[in-house]
Amino acid sequence: MTSTNSSFRDKVYELVAQIPEGRVMTYGQIAALCGSPQASRIVGGIAHFGPADLPWQRVVMKNGRLAAGFPGGKRGHAAMLKTEGVGVSDDYRVDIDALLWWPE
Repeated sequence: MTSTNSSFRDKVYELVAQIPEGRVMTYGQIAALCGSPQASRIVGGIAHFGPADLPWQRVVMKNGRLAAGFPGGKRGHAAMLKTEGVGVSDDYRVDIDALLWWPE
């Protein structure tokens, strides 16, 4: 892996680590804040293979949908968010307008 890829990955890790409990960010938002606005799928890949101790459950799609690639699928993703007090609809969405977090 090149240093550029490592740098992007490390930025993703740093940003995800900051997402507060009960809030969410989108894959695209993270990609843009890390300097590559078109890299939302890459962020998803980083999340899939990234360290398990980061709060990946707080990362959702731009429309608030939960990711199916999460351990336990959408049901597992929803369960983790619910333990943080995040409401998840029956069709596995969160209220992105109310819960979206932006770092300062």
